Amino acid sequence: MTMTPHPIPPHQEKADGEEMRPPVCDYEGSDYQSSFWDAGEREYEDRAEAIALGRLLPPGGKMLLELGAGAGRNTSRYRGFERVVLLDYSRTQLQQAQTRLGRGERYVYVAADIYRLPFVPGLFDAATMIRALHHMADAPLALRQVRQVLQPEATFILEFANKLNLKAVLRYVLRRQAWSPFTLEPVEFAALNFDFHPKAVRQWLAESGFAVERQLTVSHFRMRLFKRIVPAGVLAAMDGLAQLTGDWWQLSPSVFTRNRAVGEGRVAPAGSFFRCPDCTHHPLDEAGDALVCPACGKRWEMRDGIYDFREAN
Repeated sequence: MTMTPHPIPPHQEKADGEEMRPPVCDYEGSDYQSSFWDAGEREYEDRAEAIALGRLLPPGGKMLLELGAGAGRNTSRYRGFERVVLLDYSRTQLQQAQTRLGRGERYVYVAADIYRLPFVPGLFDAATMIRALHHMADAPLALRQVRQVLQPEATFILEFANKLNLKAVLRYVLRRQAWSPFTLEPVEFAALNFDFHPKAVRQWLAESGFAVERQLTVSHFRMRLFKRIVPAGVLAAMDGLAQLTGDWWQLSPSVFTRNRAVGEGRVAPAGSFFRCPDCTHHPLDEAGDALVCPACGKRWEMRDGIYDFREAN
């Protein structure tokens, strides 16, 4: 087992002229939850993110889409929602989430590509994307996809890795890193791992149909020395106070934003849910343990409680 994700190359251009899809970061077979979070001295970061989510989440709703859900680390924090759809590209991550959360009616597990969401437009009244945007080679495309499946006035909570963090600024001033934290383009510090400038993210959100309502800066004390000498609960409480400056400046490694879906949109009709990620037709026909698109004939399997929309059979 390994905690290191591996990139899946871009899909080749299709015969009908459809553009190539961006590469995907796949955590298949990874023990990311246990090695990075449970045993990786990340209790402080987890607690700090819980504080941020508590401040930004609406009190409740009908259906929330959790993008990049992984093993379900944050899912239990969405307790005010009647249903939660966990979406991740990795089946094994979703299997770990099932072990943590169970199956039941409240949770729906979907293996899919964020660039090709398999949901009808206007299905969700809320969505979160925590620690997932930094794997997006085409972040604006991912944000446009999210907006499409949200209802008007829906809440979208986004976390992103901040290029303009204080450590990067100091390293650049001291000439210990070549790239500038002040420019707007993303920096890829490892394969399919990107840091973004807050101004660029706000611009992408606006262009995608979101209004930024609030910003929180998170993980201010993400230093090994601090975490060794200060209890995680104390660090998280300190971080909770520092988060409140997020609308003034963004110099922390992580930034959370609460955004509202604005502009034109729709609310999905009652009973509608999935659509074909290839041709966008809906509804899909049930055929045993699969969903079949009556328009293009693609077949999408459902195995062990997980809908798989990554590649059709």
